[in-house]
Amino acid sequence: VMSILLHGDAAFAGQGIVYETFHLSDLPSYTTHGTVHVVVNNQIGFTTDPRMARSSPYPTDVARVVNAPIFHVNADDPEAVVYVCNVAAEWRSTFHKDVVVDLVCYRRNGHNEMDEPMFTQPLMYKQIRKQKPVLQKYAELLISQGVVNQPEYEEEIAKYDKICEEAHARSKDEKILHIKHWLDSPWPGFFTLDGQPRSMTCPSTGLNEEDLTHIGQVASSVPVEDFTIHGGLSRILKTRGEMVKNRTVDWALAEYMAFGSLLKEGIHIRLSGQDVERGTF
Repeated sequence: VMSILLHGDAAFAGQGIVYETFHLSDLPSYTTHGTVHVVVNNQIGFTTDPRMARSSPYPTDVARVVNAPIFHVNADDPEAVVYVCNVAAEWRSTFHKDVVVDLVCYRRNGHNEMDEPMFTQPLMYKQIRKQKPVLQKYAELLISQGVVNQPEYEEEIAKYDKICEEAHARSKDEKILHIKHWLDSPWPGFFTLDGQPRSMTCPSTGLNEEDLTHIGQVASSVPVEDFTIHGGLSRILKTRGEMVKNRTVDWALAEYMAFGSLLKEGIHIRLSGQDVERGTF
């Protein structure tokens, strides 16, 4: 399995979660053994100019926090993009570290149907209007190199247009709106057990009092004899022992009982996160 994340340039620089996940990327219990980050860098965040959106020259500079290699590539050159993506995949499979591909491109139309980018970015969009689209640029290059000829190119375009037109025509025959497909997995049988529909009911998870008392006593005792523990901690354990006797429970004891009952059934538990080792949570 290879983890690939797709980002926008403004989001890559502006969303805190990007920085946070880079810091998680090499932690023993959390690593994906290298993620390939692909940044579609159209040099504009909704309508914001990069100079108003971040302090660093590139949106990808945030990846430097873990010394991830960053490849800036001209997205108008498809062969360069493929080459760089191959290098990124090789890096990731060799070193198991994050790698970033910065596709330097542009947004031809507005952010949405209502957005006219000429209002906020007149100079940039005058340049973009003059720019040949990637497909046209690449086709002209291949024709000039004799890789394909004009009729072959036109035939490919017509073939693709036909696929789209036919799908569009078929969509008009659809009379029923299948909302379920949007809400549930379209894979039949994915949520059934041996062909039986899974009900939403849960098996009873209750425990008898004897088990709860046993877990509570273990949770309020020290496992080693003649072991001096911190005064504050011994008070907590004493209070917990009294709660078990009085048949009362707080959040911490309830958690202990939940974990303890799973362990008693031989179910492996992995606790991770802040303050877990010292038992705060």
